[in-house]
Amino acid sequence: MTATAAESLRLPRGDRSLEAYTPGEPSAFPVRAQPAASRIAFAAAHVVADPLGGPGALDWEATLAFRRHLWAHGLAVAEAMDTAQRGMGLDWPTARELIRRVAAEAPPGRLGAGASTDHTQPRHIADVRAAYEEQCEFVEGTGAQAIVMASRALAAVARGPDHYREVYGAVLDGLERPAILHWLGDMFDPALHGYWNPAHPENLDEAAEVFLEIVHANAAKVDGVKVSLLDAGREVALRRRLPDGVRVYTGDDFNYPELILGDEHGHSDALLGVFDAIAPAAAAALLALDDGDRAAYERILEPTVPLARKLFEAPTFNYKTGIVFLAFLNGHQDHFRMVGGLESARTIVHLADVFVLADRAGLLRDPALAVGRMRHVLALAGIA
Repeated sequence: MTATAAESLRLPRGDRSLEAYTPGEPSAFPVRAQPAASRIAFAAAHVVADPLGGPGALDWEATLAFRRHLWAHGLAVAEAMDTAQRGMGLDWPTARELIRRVAAEAPPGRLGAGASTDHTQPRHIADVRAAYEEQCEFVEGTGAQAIVMASRALAAVARGPDHYREVYGAVLDGLERPAILHWLGDMFDPALHGYWNPAHPENLDEAAEVFLEIVHANAAKVDGVKVSLLDAGREVALRRRLPDGVRVYTGDDFNYPELILGDEHGHSDALLGVFDAIAPAAAAALLALDDGDRAAYERILEPTVPLARKLFEAPTFNYKTGIVFLAFLNGHQDHFRMVGGLESARTIVHLADVFVLADRAGLLRDPALAVGRMRHVLALAGIA
């Protein structure tokens, strides 16, 4: 898409004033379909709602087209995850069809998909295990790598760490290939409060010990762990205690540049919702890292961090609204509607801030188009 000159518009600020703003030029990020060599990078992808369908209906072509956009930048796709509104409007029948359709197009080795327990209402530990196994079998049957998601049902019925050990041990043992094991913090889903250690839900140190025990006991079936705690220090500490060959796929949408860069003891790979929004910059930064150009890596990602922190600010679980908003501004979809009406989950001031921060990161690929679409969003909010 060729960018054209953008006009200014008036954006609402936090003090209820309106401020004139004119976007700059987009960054000329290189496009390379070949995956990065130095890091594995998944983008957890959003879904495009069908505005003429029911509350959970998807626009399949627009949804698939966005995955092609991610693959074109060399990123792998993490499908039917939190970013796709799993548990916030995307039910299992739709998620199942989504995984099936995306798997039919995915390049080899470029797709992981979430397996959970959300197609039923388990009341006992054995039910949770069976539900996990059913979804894992389906995911692996499509050729995708299983991403074993945290389960609200397990959080509800588990009475202690032994229940987590029992369920995850059985589920991982039954997999055909090593999976990614997901620890999702309760800032992303309050229903997961106390995961791994329900007797002491505030003690993340004890939870980490249970998590590490499970990984060590099942290391042959764990490709890596996705850590989504927004705590860089805790992630690094976990990373240094994992078995050899088990990766950390950072899910830290605040601190990803430093975690992916790593230190003398190692680095994290990536499985990030923010990579949906910043795919061109993320891919370009990883290309620079492949070339050993740390300065370029940091220069590209540095302006994306304020955008990421705005997208994922509290309440963090509403970050999907900003992700979809940016896809709309950038022409990846024709409307700003979401499954379950979640386009209303953020304020117009928040969306205006996202607009500005995306521009400063060079991520409005056609500023004139973005301004035109932003005007429509402002008009709906009563801002002329």
